[in-house]
Amino acid sequence: MKDQLFAVVDVETTGGGMSGNRLTEICIVLLKGNKVLDKYTSLINPEKPIPSYITALTGIDNALVANAPRFHEVAKDIELMTRDAIFVAHNVNFDYNVLRNEFRELGFEFTRRKLCTVRLSRKLIPGLFSYSLGRLCDSINIPITSRHRAEGDTDATVILFQRLLGLDTNFEVMRSFLHARSREATLPPHLEAEQIFDLPDDPGIYLFKDNKHKVIYAGKAINIKKRVISHFYDKGTKEYKLGQETYHIDYETTGNELIALLLEAEKIKKHYPKFNRAQKRPGTVYQIISYTNQKGVIQLALGTTRTLNNSVGTFYNRLRAAEKLEQLCEDFNLCPRFCTLQSNVEVCSHYSIQNCEGVCEGKESISSYNKKVLAAIASLGEENSTYIIREKGRHFKEEAFVYIKEGRYMGYGFIDTDVSIATVEDLDPFLRIKEATYHTNKILSSYLRNGAHKNIVILEQPAASSSLKKVSGNWTDGLFALQ
Repeated sequence: MKDQLFAVVDVETTGGGMSGNRLTEICIVLLKGNKVLDKYTSLINPEKPIPSYITALTGIDNALVANAPRFHEVAKDIELMTRDAIFVAHNVNFDYNVLRNEFRELGFEFTRRKLCTVRLSRKLIPGLFSYSLGRLCDSINIPITSRHRAEGDTDATVILFQRLLGLDTNFEVMRSFLHARSREATLPPHLEAEQIFDLPDDPGIYLFKDNKHKVIYAGKAINIKKRVISHFYDKGTKEYKLGQETYHIDYETTGNELIALLLEAEKIKKHYPKFNRAQKRPGTVYQIISYTNQKGVIQLALGTTRTLNNSVGTFYNRLRAAEKLEQLCEDFNLCPRFCTLQSNVEVCSHYSIQNCEGVCEGKESISSYNKKVLAAIASLGEENSTYIIREKGRHFKEEAFVYIKEGRYMGYGFIDTDVSIATVEDLDPFLRIKEATYHTNKILSSYLRNGAHKNIVILEQPAASSSLKKVSGNWTDGLFALQ
């Protein structure tokens, strides 16, 4: 690689995310091997205001770039100077993506092989406290002037790259980073490649952590490795920032998507990661509630809450809650008016429910009507079964289970297939007790609606002991000895 061309690049921008980031300055130093051939530097008019915090950082303000060329006026020079060269930068994905987006605005594709001096430094100069350009240069005595200006940062990066070339005498590291199948160029600057390559291809959850091992993102996946890598191919602003702050990745396999979803919800609630948006706040819970009015009639109504209070029935979708209330009204001959399906009427006249037996007109006694309401409420309670959801384990000699007691999520566990389970108590040593939340209940509700009933084992609870009863499906011998 002694005759290879390298274009060492640094850009300054307006900030504001990858999609809205415009160039304000660029510097390119062209090397052949480790010898400098040429330098190009220019301010650029970004055709948009420069925020004050950017000016405070770089010293570049609107007045300074007012008469500078626009990008389309310098694009040809940049393309020619970097043609046939490997694109080199400190945190290369930032500079490369900003330039590529500028070319795309002009209708052209800008494609270069690239090398990141952050990742190369971590490989060839291991063990440093920080690999930011300023601290790295301080650590290995590289002079750096005009910090956060394109020319000053590029000059320092050139010296750093020349030293890295000297450390990689046979160019083995460079070639491995440039190999067509290597993902080094797309990985975040602070993340060791081995952490990615060692990830499993199994279902589970993964945690992105910063330099202090604080969880900044929690996710679930059918294939952990594939999903993690997909974050780094996404060029959106959020994914870019996530990559910049990721230093470590932890994971936990679950064997199936259901437990992965439940565990992801648990981790988000526990760590409140800065890059997670969903599941940080409980959604609205719809509840069928009951109360006694001034006449002594037990009324049913649809209410909303953000907590999982005890109620007649809890739902995570308003339409399903309303449908259930109408079904109760129809099945138990209740009055639409006293089920709040109608308002501002003295006598019910619902458009579809016509089987009210007249409590609203005094034709039916309140005591008789209230017995029907209590029966309707009891029917909802019967739906809160105690059961186990049976799922795939983390390997072929293991199966997983999720335990729901009287409609409430209790936790999950894993059992070897050669263990026979005959009673609920037999599950105790394997159960990982977990907290039921809005999100775990919503996950389970969605799972059951999507046709997973074949995986359910209903638990009957006689006085003496609790046994397991098959609901449907053909069960193999092993995990549950079905009674």
